[in-house]
Amino acid sequence: MSSNDRVIIFDTTLRDGEQSPGASMTRDEKLRIAKQLEKLRVDVIEAGFAIASPGDFESVKSIADTIKESTVCSLSRALDADIDRAGEALKNAASGRIHTFIATSPIHMQYKLQMEPDQVVENAVRAVKRARNLVGDVEFSLEDASRSELDFMCRIIEQVIEAGAHTINIPDTVGYAVPHEYGNTIRQLIERIPNSDKAIFSVHCHNDLGLAVANSLAAVNAGARQVECTINGLGERAGNAALEEIVMALRTRKDTFGLETRIDTTQIVPASRLVSSITGFPVQPNKAIVGANAFAHESGIHQDGVLKHRETYEIMTAEDVGWNTNRMVLGKLSGRAAFRARMEELGTVFATDAELNTAFARFKELADKKSEIFDDDLVALVSDARASAGHEKYKLSSLNVTSQTGEVPVANLVVSVDAQEHSAEASGSGPVDAAFKAIEQVAASGANLQLYSVNAITSGTDSQGEVTVRLEKAGRIVNGLGADTDIIIASAKAYLHALNLLDANIQKAHPQV
Repeated sequence: MSSNDRVIIFDTTLRDGEQSPGASMTRDEKLRIAKQLEKLRVDVIEAGFAIASPGDFESVKSIADTIKESTVCSLSRALDADIDRAGEALKNAASGRIHTFIATSPIHMQYKLQMEPDQVVENAVRAVKRARNLVGDVEFSLEDASRSELDFMCRIIEQVIEAGAHTINIPDTVGYAVPHEYGNTIRQLIERIPNSDKAIFSVHCHNDLGLAVANSLAAVNAGARQVECTINGLGERAGNAALEEIVMALRTRKDTFGLETRIDTTQIVPASRLVSSITGFPVQPNKAIVGANAFAHESGIHQDGVLKHRETYEIMTAEDVGWNTNRMVLGKLSGRAAFRARMEELGTVFATDAELNTAFARFKELADKKSEIFDDDLVALVSDARASAGHEKYKLSSLNVTSQTGEVPVANLVVSVDAQEHSAEASGSGPVDAAFKAIEQVAASGANLQLYSVNAITSGTDSQGEVTVRLEKAGRIVNGLGADTDIIIASAKAYLHALNLLDANIQKAHPQV
């Protein structure tokens, strides 16, 4: 496919997606997602903001050293130190890109940068030239482009292309744009800038008004050939354009767009599940493409139509995006080799025998509780095992909860703190509340509970429940995960996982972009 026929998919889940409150990821978690993105055949993976923190630098470097089939990108402000740090992180990349940016709207230039327009242009050109000395592929972004003046954008873009930028990104940083005006802006920039044919125009849309995907597609119709997006639409504030929606819109409505991507769409659902399990952000059931109800038909009329001819009510197949029949694949008599093989089919590769053994032991425990084990159960089981395998100051040893009509629920538990067992008893308005209060008697964390969410992984009363607990302490927000066939135990696991994340003090220091 020529560049005119193809839309480049630039995934920023590991950078902008991580800016969602509580979505901080460890280096190993980022690497796991990067490998899945490579399997998805994403063109560009924005691995992080190398100068933001030592952890971010190591994540970008690790991904750049590992990924071979996708371009690995690091964000940087238009500052020498940022650009040099990004170049250092990308030094061993098979294909590396530095993505540098500066604000171009009058409000940002005056109040944030405190620069005159001439100074902004000068800084942008210098940044691109410096980046070009470090890598062969440079992208330049005009922060807050949707509120920038068209004439000034034409001026700065012409000069950064001349300086060596191969990709020009026009971000709707604050989600202010609407499709017809955003598409018109892209069209005018391409038409008015003399050297626009020497660069690919890109868009990065935020979802504050729920228009991120619509704006991105309008820009593609106007000539943009790169879309910056995230798995599940994760991102700052209301999130970004969802990769799965962009890709499937282009594929399903090829009659309108006439464009291709190189994405392996059967890897979309596995990528969605992985990102959800690592970040603790559950996918809502009615989410397009990857939601549990995306291919479900409740209406009798719809069911009848689909049975007679699928296309009556389905514009794509569930299998196209990676949904399977969710059949039972393993039982309690299954061995370790069969377990490993099935997990590899689902996209999970165990780094060590110890990690495999831990997950397999949990599988055996689950098989004793649950008559049917589905793929979704296996994915949740491994996510829960990996959550427990990290930094674990707090660990649940035992939990007993009494709850009956007309009586106040009481929780008795034993929690191991740095391998020392502590017992506690507490009452609450419900069994979960009692369990959380008992945990706090031991931990005395002082954290504030911001979110408690339960999601049934499969159907049936013996389904595993996946619980997300969001805690905040001193401005830090973390998401804890727990899974179990017993919701109260899953809730306690999730709360303790969140406490362990707070204790691990994973740093995230991204400037707003």
